[in-house]
Amino acid sequence: MGHSAAVWDYRAATEVIKDWNGTDKVVLRNPQGASARVSLRGGQVTSWRNEQGEELLFTSSKAIFKPPKAVRGGIPICFPQFGNCGSLEQHGFARNKIWTIEENPPPLNPNDSHGKSFIDLLLKPSEEDLKCWPHSFEFRLRVSLAADGSLTLISRVRNVNGKAFRFSFAYHTYLSVSDISEVRIEGLETLDYLDNLCHKQRFTEQGDAITFESEVDRAYLSTPNVVAVLDHERKRTYVIRKEGLPDVVVWNPWEKKSKSMVDFGDDEYKQMLCVDGAAIEKPVTLKPGEEWTGRLELSVVPSTFCSEHFDLKSGGF
Repeated sequence: MGHSAAVWDYRAATEVIKDWNGTDKVVLRNPQGASARVSLRGGQVTSWRNEQGEELLFTSSKAIFKPPKAVRGGIPICFPQFGNCGSLEQHGFARNKIWTIEENPPPLNPNDSHGKSFIDLLLKPSEEDLKCWPHSFEFRLRVSLAADGSLTLISRVRNVNGKAFRFSFAYHTYLSVSDISEVRIEGLETLDYLDNLCHKQRFTEQGDAITFESEVDRAYLSTPNVVAVLDHERKRTYVIRKEGLPDVVVWNPWEKKSKSMVDFGDDEYKQMLCVDGAAIEKPVTLKPGEEWTGRLELSVVPSTFCSEHFDLKSGGF
């Protein structure tokens, strides 16, 4: 009896609550006190806290939590379109839909559930969705929180349509940082990127690392599976590991753009940085019955101001 009492019950560590809008929200916890919150509106991770209770994701103080406006912060799911590169609303419709909890999803690798608290969500298109994007799909999302506090999102999109379709995708991840001028990204140097501030012209990254002193809106192409975001002031590094997501979007609106956004504080650009695992340049094509998987793992390690504690080249999970 004494032994079993010491075993952490991960199912009990998953709780469904209501947000102030009345939408269900899932709270995940780990034994050390870390937590994550996932709204059924959009399947959006709205909070990720470490064991000290510090919030690791940015949400604007001016975020609008009332549909149909998407919430500015956390990790919105951009599907089946990223940005305004197609005929749909900005970043697609998935982030504005109500997802359902799926009790018995098709199995994932046992490592994706062992020792983790997790929730499985499902999105299927409504008749309204099929009018603007006429493709039948099943989108399964697992969000899990591990014992070490790392957060993993696994998206599985299956074509249950009679014909092939294409989509673009991103985990639009808003990271909380101390001061954007003290932040750098490692792992994207020497790569080509499409610059959204220059009509998607293609350039090659020249810096040893990416630093910030003005607005940045870029999609880096053919990226490694591991990217690091170093926050010098907080002496911590976000490590982003990904699979099935060849591109990385880097975005900070800076001062002028911040002032033009109604759901974003004038100076909040200093405290945030979006670094998104994405599939944009070459949209994903699924034939009938095929399934695509895109996986993102976020973890935090103490910064040593170099990359010796993780290997940017090795990637993988």
